Parts: sequence; structure tokens; C-alpha cells
Amino acid sequence: MKRSVLTRYRVMAYVTAVMLLVLCTCMVFKYGFEMGKDLTLVVSQIHGVLYIIYLIFAFDLGSKAKWPVGKLLWVLISGTIPTAAFFVERKVVREVEPLVADGSPVTVKA
Repeated sequence: MKRSVLTRYRVMAYVTAVMLLVLCTCMVFKYGFEMGKDLTLVVSQIHGVLYIIYLIFAFDLGSKAKWPVGKLLWVLISGTIPTAAFFVERKVVREVEPLVADGSPVTVKA
């Protein structure tokens, strides 16, 4: 597996997680303080596009790492739970990094 596959996933995991936190903050202001309605709309659309890109890169990594379906679904869903993508990204990197560094064939881990 190429290092670029892991790097793309890592970048999009962080970007998606940060944008989700920004979106949550915007929603607090929109519904809690009745301000920032237009900003919330823009941020939600940006997060939506970035999440789709995240899904593509995470699916690419998962298919190349031959993850079981349950693990792949958890990684894909983590982009919708605030702060979860940060923790999932760290775990994924710990598991995949040795395989990328060694250039060894990818094995399935449960």
C-alpha cells in the first residue's frame, strides 16, 4: 500500500473533524442564540462536501487494508460524530503505519 493512501485519509479525517466541530458551534449559535443562520448554512454545505471526500478516501484505505465491513463502517461513520474522527484516525494510523513503512502485504485485523 502506498503511503499517499494513508496520508490522504489522515488529512481528510482531521479536516472533516474540525469542520464538524465548527458546524456544531455554528448550530449552537443558530439555535441557542438565534444568530448566524447564513454562516451555518455555508459551513454545513462545506462539511457535507468534505465528508463525501472523506468517505471516498476512507473507503479506499479500508479496501486496500482489507478491513472487515464492521470496522470500515465505524471508520466511515466516525466523520459524523464530533471528535470521534480524531480518535479513530489515531487508531487507524497505528494499525496501518507499520504495513506502509515495511511495504509488507496487508493482513486482515479484526
